[in-house]
Parts: sequence; C-alpha cells; structure tokens
Amino acid sequence: MLTDALEASKSNSLISQYSGMLGKAILRQRALIAERAARVEAELANKVKSEFIANMSHELRTPLNTIIGFSKLLSEHQHRRLKDENIVEYANLIQDAAGHLLSIINDILDISKIQSGKYALDRQELSIEEVLRATLPGFRLAADEAGVQLECKIDTSLQPIPGDAVKIRQVISNLISNAIKFTHEGGKVTVEAFRSGDGTVAVRVRDTGIGMSEEEIRIALTPFGQVDGTRSRWREGTGLGLPIAKALVELHGGRLDIRSVKNEGTEVTITLPGNHQVSMAEAREAAFGTRL
Repeated sequence: MLTDALEASKSNSLISQYSGMLGKAILRQRALIAERAARVEAELANKVKSEFIANMSHELRTPLNTIIGFSKLLSEHQHRRLKDENIVEYANLIQDAAGHLLSIINDILDISKIQSGKYALDRQELSIEEVLRATLPGFRLAADEAGVQLECKIDTSLQPIPGDAVKIRQVISNLISNAIKFTHEGGKVTVEAFRSGDGTVAVRVRDTGIGMSEEEIRIALTPFGQVDGTRSRWREGTGLGLPIAKALVELHGGRLDIRSVKNEGTEVTITLPGNHQVSMAEAREAAFGTRL
C-alpha cells in the first residue's frame, strides 16, 4: 500500500512537472508568435510610411511645378506677348493643379482629424437619391474621356436617412472616381442605390477594372497605403481615399465592404443606417452611456 502511494505521488509529481513545462513552452511559443506578428506589423508600417513620404513628395511636386511653371509664363506676358488662348489655357492648368493640390491637403487633414477623434459630422436628414443626382454629372465627362461607360440605378422609393450630406457625397465621389480611374477604356462603372431588407440604405459602386487581391485590399484600406507603391504606378493617388471613405461611413454608424477579383473588377458597397436604427443606437447610448 505504501509503495503504491509513493508511486502514485511520484507519478503525480512527474505529471505536474510535465504540465508546468508544457505550459511554459506554450507561453514561450505564444510570445514568439506575438513578437513575430508585432515585428511584421512594424515592418509593414515602416514600409507604408516610407512609400507614403516618397509618393507624397511626388504628388505635391507635380501640381506645384505646374503652378510655378505656368504662372511664371504669365508673369512674363509683358516681355513676350502671349495669345489670349494661351493665357486662358495656362490659367486653366494653374486652376486644375491648385484644385488637385488642395484636394491632397484636405485628405491629409481629414485623415489626421479622424485618427485623432476630432472629426465632427453635421448630421441632418439627407436623400441618397439627391446626393447621387448631384454627384454623378461631374463624373460623366471624366468617364467619357476615359472611354468608360457610367451607369446609374437608383431605387426612387428610398427614404431619407440621418447623416452629413457633404461627407456622404465625398465618400461616393471617391468611390466613383476610383472606379473610373482603375477601369480600362471600354469598361463599365455601375452605381446603384437600394434599400436592404433590414432597413438600411446601400450604395454600391461596381467596375470592370483591374481588381485587387485580398492583400491589395488590405493595403488599400491602410492610411497612406499604395497597392502599387512604385513611382511608375499606373495611376496617381495619395492612398488616402479609401481609408477616409471607410472612416466616414463608420462615423455614420455604417460599414464599407469591398469585393474584388484581380483583372475582373471591384465592387464597393457602403451601407448606412436608416432613421429607425439610428434612433435605437441613440436610445442604447442614452441607457448605457456608450454607442454600440
């Protein structure tokens, strides 16, 4: 009996030791995995930051060079007379470059405010149909110049929803601009607005463009991320459009979803809550002191 008790005690002691060793090994392995993940994230962040600085330098210099170059030509008008059509052309080029530069600066300011939590919405009732009808005409010329067909389908029974009309228009404009920009000549961009079964309102922008892989989608949604970070990339851009669009939609209590297939096209859907859902969220916030 005594021998059996000693053997059992010894076995329990060994099991306890093995369990302790196994537990420590698991903890070490988890710590190693966490360390590797953190290192990968840090390397990705540094890469994105480096690419952003290089690309932003290029993005800022391009319009600035246009403004400086053509304004200098205009300033020399007294010394060498310019034709009226040349003056108008140079002024238009300066205006376009200045608008592009302002857009870049606004994007940087927007993402900075969003990340610092200081971004405020002017929430009122808005009509998605009216926002789309005000937005689309400005892109028809761009689509025609790119040789891209732009089609719109709007459910006319959509109810008004609470939101910031200016910011929602900014989101939709960005999505349409991207769709046209990354669709080759002969392709098609479709914009749809419809009501979902749960009472939310959705806007979907679908294109037949170059598409993205899962990894490229993740990079595109990272602030300052460039799917193609090379200086010779096919299309210009700061890498802020999609992150800003996603953040603005989420500030409205909605969500942004991307489905894409490489070389086949991309589909981006934003879903915005209706009055009923916003009222429920506000009631929960009042009851629990936080927005769920």
